[in-house]
Amino acid sequence: MKPKLLSTLPTYTRAQFTADLFAGITVAMVALPLSIAIAIASGTDPAKGLVTAIIGGFLISLLGGSRVQIGGPTGAFIVVVYGVIATHGYDGLVLATLMAGAILVVAGLLRAGNLIALVPEAVVNGFTIGIAIIIASSQLKDFLGLGGAPMPAEFIPKLQALWAARGSLAPLAFGTGLAALILIIAMRRLFPRFPGLIVAMAVISAIAAFGHLPVDTIASRFGELPAGLPMPVLPSITWARLVELLPSALVIAFLAAIESLLSAMVADRMIEGSHRPNAEVLAQGWANIGSALFGGLPATGAIARTATNVRAGGTTPVAGLVHALTILLVMLAAAPLAGYLVMPALAALLLTTAWNMSEPHKWRSYWASPIEDRILLLLTLALTVLADLTVAIGVGVVLGLALKLRKGRIAAADWHTPDR
Repeated sequence: MKPKLLSTLPTYTRAQFTADLFAGITVAMVALPLSIAIAIASGTDPAKGLVTAIIGGFLISLLGGSRVQIGGPTGAFIVVVYGVIATHGYDGLVLATLMAGAILVVAGLLRAGNLIALVPEAVVNGFTIGIAIIIASSQLKDFLGLGGAPMPAEFIPKLQALWAARGSLAPLAFGTGLAALILIIAMRRLFPRFPGLIVAMAVISAIAAFGHLPVDTIASRFGELPAGLPMPVLPSITWARLVELLPSALVIAFLAAIESLLSAMVADRMIEGSHRPNAEVLAQGWANIGSALFGGLPATGAIARTATNVRAGGTTPVAGLVHALTILLVMLAAAPLAGYLVMPALAALLLTTAWNMSEPHKWRSYWASPIEDRILLLLTLALTVLADLTVAIGVGVVLGLALKLRKGRIAAADWHTPDR
C-alpha cells in the first residue's frame, strides 16, 4: 500500500518536473470551472468545489496508488450530495463524507481494493448513464434561463416543473448557454490538449460582463468567493446521527472507490502502467476525511481530469500536487474574477460533462451484449433516475452477482474497464 509518489521520487528528474508542472497547471484550468459547476449543481456554494479540489486532490495525489490520478469533486456525486443536503442539511453531508472516508481507510487497510472486479460492469454503466440523465435535467433551468421556484429533486416532478416554467425562458440566458456549449465542443475538438474549458468560460463570461447582459453570475447568486481556505472543523457527532447517515456514507464510499479505481484502470491503459488498488482506496479515505474537515464535498479520482493530465504530459503524482496548489493560488489571488462566471455557461459545461459520462459511443456495444446484461443495465438506469441511487446500486450489484454465480463466472477476468 505504498503511495506511488514515494516510488517515483528516487528517480525523479528535472525534465519530469517540467512536464508535471505544465500538466498540473493545464489540468487545474480544466478543474477550476468544473469544480465550481459541480458544487453549484450539488446544491451548495461554489467555494466548496474548490476546497474539495484543493484538499481532496492534493491528498489523492500525495497518498494514492496511481502515477497520474487527479482527484476532486466529480459529476457522479452530484445526485448523492444533493439528496443528502436536501434530507440532512450540509452538516449531514460533512459528517457522511467523514464517515465515508473512515470506511474507505478501513477498506484500504483490509485490502478491499481488488474487489472492484466483482462489481458487474452493466451496473456501473447503468447507474453512470442514470446519473448523467439526472445531471443534464438539473441544468436545464439555468441553461434556458427559466424563472420560477427551485426545481424539485425528483426526476418526473422536475420535468413537470420545467415544462410549467417554459413561458419564462430568457433568450439572452439561453443564447449565452448555447454559445458556451458550442465553444466548449469546438475547443475540445480543435484543441484537445489545450485547457479549452477555462477559455470558453472566460470568453463567454467576459462578453456577458462587458456587454452588461442581464444574465445570472456566480457573484450575483452566491456572492464573492472567499480568497482562501476555511479552518478545519470537526462536525457535530452523535450516535443517532451516525446511524441516520450510515446509508449515505456507504453510498459515498462505494462511489468514491468505484470512480477512483475505474479512473486508475483507464490511466493504466493510457500510460501502460499499473496502479496499486489498495493504496488508491486508502488515499480516497484520507482525502474524504480531509475534505470533510475543511467543509468540502466528497472527493474521488476524476477520469476526465486524469486523462487530461496524461495527454498534457503528466508522468508522476507531482502533477496532481501542482494541480491542487494551482487551484489554491488562483483562489488566493483571483477569487473575485470567478464571480463573473455566468450560470448558463456553467450549465453548458455540466451538460457536456453529462453527455461524456454517458459514453454514447458505447451504446451500440451495450445493446449487443447478452440479454441479462442489457436488462441489468436498464434496471439500474431506471432505478437511478426514478427511485434512488442507493436502491439502484444495491439491487444492481445483488442481481449482477447472482447472475454471475448462476453461470459460474465470478472470475475477475470478466471485467472490462469502461473508458470514461
